[in-house]
Amino acid sequence: MNKREFIKLAGLAGVAALANPSGLFAAGEQNKELLAAKAPFELPPLPYAVGALEPHIDQLTMEIHHGKHHAAYVKNLNDALKASPLAAKSLGQIMAGIKPTDTAIRNNGGGHYNHSFFWSILSPTKSEPSAKLKSAITAAFGSEEAFRTQFADAAKGVFGSGWAWLIVKKDGKLAITSTPNQDNPLMTNIAKVQGTPILGLDVWEHAYYLKHQNKRPDYISAFWNVVNWEKVSALYEEALKK
Repeated sequence: MNKREFIKLAGLAGVAALANPSGLFAAGEQNKELLAAKAPFELPPLPYAVGALEPHIDQLTMEIHHGKHHAAYVKNLNDALKASPLAAKSLGQIMAGIKPTDTAIRNNGGGHYNHSFFWSILSPTKSEPSAKLKSAITAAFGSEEAFRTQFADAAKGVFGSGWAWLIVKKDGKLAITSTPNQDNPLMTNIAKVQGTPILGLDVWEHAYYLKHQNKRPDYISAFWNVVNWEKVSALYEEALKK
């Protein structure tokens, strides 16, 4: 996301917030802007103070995770795109067009999208899923509690580094999946289960090790305290339109 695109995004978000105080429309539009952005990409700012997610996600982890790890993905993605035919594509098109052999773009493009997405679905303000999303979760998984258990199991089950996802499949149904490393369900040439992400959890050790050490289940439990359900609900509504 370059500076011009970020300014445009900030403007859209501000207008949408005035028109719709719940923030649902703005959230959906922000995700569109993320996928529409083109190189050279820039590190997006966090949508909250770096220590705002304390005590659930500590400030030092956020500083390193966002300011070092994510920043490195952005730099390396821009470098990798210089000699690639994908350079003129949007981030969404890059995700869809990545091949298994596009190692640098796969790793760093995935890293940039995944982290940009991840920051956006976190919030220090408690919220609840919309009635429509709650109904869909119950229909797909039996109950909200069962959904959280299955999602946590997917996150715990990632061997090594990777992500757990709640996605909307092409048929409009919800599914839980996971991907290794920086892959994601938008990578149509790579992901085993494809769909539109509406919730994601980074289970790389750099996301939690400073606070939780090897206790990934503790990190997963803490995650539920900072999920931005308004954003997730908006992403669900947007995904249904595709």
